[in-house]
Amino acid sequence: MASSKTVTLRSETAVSLVDPDQTLKASKALLAHMKKASEEKAANSEKRDLLADPDDEDGTKELPIWLNLTFKRHIADSRNLKPRKIVLPHPLNTDSEIGICLITADPQRAYKNLVASEEFPAELRKKVTRVIDVSKLKAKFKSYESQRKLFSEHDVFLSDSRIINRLPNVLGKTFYKTTAKRPIPVEIQTRIPKINGRKQKRTKDPENPNNTCTPIQLAGEIERAVGAALVNVSPTANIAIRVGNASWTAEQIAENVDVVAKFVVEKLSPGKWKNVKSIYIKGPKTAALPVWQTDELWLDQKDIVADGDVKAISPVEKANVGKKRKSLEAPSEEPEPTTKKAKKAKAAKPTEAEDDSLDKEIAERKAALKKQKKAAKKALEV
Repeated sequence: MASSKTVTLRSETAVSLVDPDQTLKASKALLAHMKKASEEKAANSEKRDLLADPDDEDGTKELPIWLNLTFKRHIADSRNLKPRKIVLPHPLNTDSEIGICLITADPQRAYKNLVASEEFPAELRKKVTRVIDVSKLKAKFKSYESQRKLFSEHDVFLSDSRIINRLPNVLGKTFYKTTAKRPIPVEIQTRIPKINGRKQKRTKDPENPNNTCTPIQLAGEIERAVGAALVNVSPTANIAIRVGNASWTAEQIAENVDVVAKFVVEKLSPGKWKNVKSIYIKGPKTAALPVWQTDELWLDQKDIVADGDVKAISPVEKANVGKKRKSLEAPSEEPEPTTKKAKKAKAAKPTEAEDDSLDKEIAERKAALKKQKKAAKKALEV
């Protein structure tokens, strides 16, 4: 077959959107499969789980549903430890007994007063179990043991967006080794209205020197952050985002999938829908069900190499394993200068005549040892 150098690309202005019907269809199929698999597992198990929730008969209540997005190119050049939050129509965390730790800028007293205010909802106040500023956090939780204790005492950690980039050095690997409890950014400053669509400069208010928001605004920020989906951006071509639980309805999962997919593609993906390769939903131990797939495997014309333009790639020299690392560069034509140690080593090499004399000496010593052994045996017999 003759090689072809002409490739037909979709128009650059074309936009691909996720079909809501396909999302709903995939959600129903995934939930049915997870329910059937858990029922079969429970029927085949010989022992009954005594710690199981009586309201969760099929054992799928706490199983998460994940949205997987694959891209043609990396969505970022570097790793960002500040997670992006996506507000969902159906919040992920609705537990009434959740414990929240709020990390603020200095001083912490101003934000404690906001939580203790009468305008702050009483139900939400019970969930906020600790309010601490970054200075107190750095002073009280220096050791690894104290950081682990803080990590286990709370379910969710929220942080003022102004100081969240300082927390990796303060909290260390205890919090940032995994993405389970990384601090979520919240805006707890005063809101400045935009004029003609532009942000205005913040000015100092003598009545509010700490630029704190109102108690109602703080409560709204906490509620949105706790129930939001989190995206940890890193230099990768694949993202997995939790969008629901197996106990939800297919309609709830489909609505969250549409919102998350639109946010990630529009806000995080360079090239937007042109850079997206595929979108799937899956459970913890299930196959991925397709929601959307692209027809193009490349982003632009530069990513395509015609058959006739492919250059032969020279084989790469394999590195020495288990030995001292050597330079992989081509050796120079000029001979390396010999050192004094190398000259001495060459001079110390034995000749053939010296080898013969050594062999004779060894044979004579062996013969002498044999005579001595025989004489010792005769002496013992007498």
